Amino acid sequence: MPLQNRVTPEGTIERDSSRGTFMGNRGVLHDADKELRRRFKTKAWITCLLEFKGRKRELMTPKAYTELFFLDEVTAFAAGHRPCAECRRARYNEFRNAWMTANQWDGSSAIRAPEIDEILHKERLEDDQKVTWKGPLAELPHGAMFLSEGDSYAVCNGKVLKWSFSGYGPADFKKLPKNVDVLTPRSVVKVFASGFRPEFHSTAGA
Repeated sequence: MPLQNRVTPEGTIERDSSRGTFMGNRGVLHDADKELRRRFKTKAWITCLLEFKGRKRELMTPKAYTELFFLDEVTAFAAGHRPCAECRRARYNEFRNAWMTANQWDGSSAIRAPEIDEILHKERLEDDQKVTWKGPLAELPHGAMFLSEGDSYAVCNGKVLKWSFSGYGPADFKKLPKNVDVLTPRSVVKVFASGFRPEFHSTAGA
């Protein structure tokens, strides 16, 4: 049986045998039997490279952070994760700078990772439940994800694609509601609208 380590756009962690293109981290979530005992341990929900500096270890090593996996960066952002400031430093800097501009950051210095994490945490969870917000489908930017009748969708270059653990498939835009439940946190959608382009899985054809 596959480990429970695949993340959906809703932020839930499921079992699936397909392979992701990014890894992630929310702290130590598993027990000695490699079973999940919590949804998160830290507010720093990050998205990492699958390989970095040759580091290797057994998945769900006792008392070490739980390795989570995402179909792509679009999925990770929808779930409420942001780029890791260590293994994806350049991407983190790009996101941070775009986030500050898109969200009109008025601090005296560049926003720090813990400050972004605090804001994202409020935008992704309320009473331990995924936060969604209503938005006009026609106005959602490239990379935004939304929920409709239990399925997750992504906006990709003006088209709408249906999400699955293994990739994206076609969706009929005309059959979807005009206003949808947006999964991607509000501040991140603003970043996408400003021109920052999250990385899609190859099946999206982006």
